[in-house]
Amino acid sequence: MVRACACLALGGGEPLGVLAWLASEVLHSAVGIWGGAMNEWAVIEPLWDAPASVRSAFTLRFGGVSLAPYDSLNLGTHVGDAPEAVRENRRRVRELLGLPGEPGWLQQVHGTCVVDVDAVAASAASATASEAAAGASSGGPAGVPSGAAVGVAADCLAVANGSPPEADAAVTRTPGRVCVIQVADCMPVLFAARDGTAVGAAHAGWRGLAGGVLEQTIARLGVPAAQLVAWLGPTISQRNFEVGDDVRAAFTKNDAGAAVAFEANSRGRWQCDLYVLARRRLAALGVSDVSGGRWCTYADSSQFFSFRRDGQCGRMAALIWMEA
Repeated sequence: MVRACACLALGGGEPLGVLAWLASEVLHSAVGIWGGAMNEWAVIEPLWDAPASVRSAFTLRFGGVSLAPYDSLNLGTHVGDAPEAVRENRRRVRELLGLPGEPGWLQQVHGTCVVDVDAVAASAASATASEAAAGASSGGPAGVPSGAAVGVAADCLAVANGSPPEADAAVTRTPGRVCVIQVADCMPVLFAARDGTAVGAAHAGWRGLAGGVLEQTIARLGVPAAQLVAWLGPTISQRNFEVGDDVRAAFTKNDAGAAVAFEANSRGRWQCDLYVLARRRLAALGVSDVSGGRWCTYADSSQFFSFRRDGQCGRMAALIWMEA
């Protein structure tokens, strides 16, 4: 595999629409050779005040093997794509980002549940040890938990039956464990402690935002809000996100000032600004160092998957981890 990365040098000629958004972010492009074929691949590297030991990235839609309508770097297993294509796409992400391990994939449900990656890993390790001891005492294969997938290690987020946890956010305080959120219009929000002791990621569509997923994530991080930095990843912009009265009411019922995030349109509905809503909630919590918030997933079909634009489509990922 040959890899070449350069900041703002998008060899191969990326659409100029991307460059217009680069005022606050860095787009890394890479060229890889898999199976004798050359592939172009790129990620957004957040430009924020996270400490040097914290790594983060947001994948774009190209550089994978999935066929339309998931073309091509789809990372979601739940959208109808071929499982072998998703496995290969995830492998490429691990390789090209140099991830320290398999990301802790979640089963996202637009809720507010937050997974503590360290607690899940400890539980998995304990269960594996118990199953191994039981297998040894019964004459069965040592180290292979019954009813669980072979190869589930202590640093894996899989639960006993091999399924990912049902949650919409994750936190960790252990270097080498990767938190990940999948999106295709909803907003990914990354968090890092200024001293590099904890990181987290939240899936913040309008339901999660209104329900309190950011508040829950900060609470589980256990870091004073003033000591956190946050990054708002690509989401659907206000111009393209039309909602009804129910969505507006979900935010304004407890915060009349949230009305600033909604503009009336000619159809008697509202254009909703998720970035404004997220910044407002973070400010209320005491998180003042917030970056990002300049991308629109709906507007650029060459770079981003968008569920609202395309319906059936792939998923991108926002990832964050601490280096050892």
